[in-house]
Amino acid sequence: MTQGAAPAGPRPPRSTLVVTAHAGDFVWRAGGAIALAASRGVKVTIACLTFGERGESAKAWREGKKLEEIKGIRREEAEKAAATLGAEVVFFDAGDYPLVSTPELTDRLVILCRRTQPDVVLTHPLDDPYNGDHPAAARMALDARVLAQAVGYPAEGEIIGAPPVFFFEPHQPEMCGFKPEVLLDITAVWDTKRKAMECLAAQRHLWDYYTDLAVRRGVQLKRNAGPNLGLTHRTMAEAYMRPYPQVTEVLD
Repeated sequence: MTQGAAPAGPRPPRSTLVVTAHAGDFVWRAGGAIALAASRGVKVTIACLTFGERGESAKAWREGKKLEEIKGIRREEAEKAAATLGAEVVFFDAGDYPLVSTPELTDRLVILCRRTQPDVVLTHPLDDPYNGDHPAAARMALDARVLAQAVGYPAEGEIIGAPPVFFFEPHQPEMCGFKPEVLLDITAVWDTKRKAMECLAAQRHLWDYYTDLAVRRGVQLKRNAGPNLGLTHRTMAEAYMRPYPQVTEVLD
């Protein structure tokens, strides 16, 4: 250390920001990534823009429940799921079906970016012909990431760097232009993800679908990793895309 220089303080823990349209999205699509990060001491913050109260709570509507009651149900489910994964969830209550992109919402995301200082951002892909809420959330997430870097942007907090962004897998990937460019091994935390999925009773019909998907992506992961890496027989995985180039000094 240079004489007279102050000792360097401890490095702050790494941070991941997850921006999702609805209360269940972060569990189905990125629950493994969230649980893995949390298990390594990463601070994970989930920005849940809506509760999915209108478009993703059919069971509650059919049972005769009212809007505010449904919001409460979905909020409680998301809180339990986030806690199971080891993350903090922040609710924006912006209203779904449709989720409308607005400068006000983007500004709230800018403030959250500056507060959390993410090293990684996870969000939806920019194309989904079945659900416009998902690309709306993604667009605001990308805009907020850029604006949060701008010294002159009038929002509280310190500017951020340029964290890499990963798009998580949509429900119908073939129709959304999604290609599994990154395969994440979530075997070690699969049981945690499954427990978080089971917190979402409003969408119980998706439990088996996303279990099967994790198995299929795990088979893909093993096929692309090669035969001699000591991977467990039953490998579970999640798939991601990257909208920005990877920055590296080594090709591996």
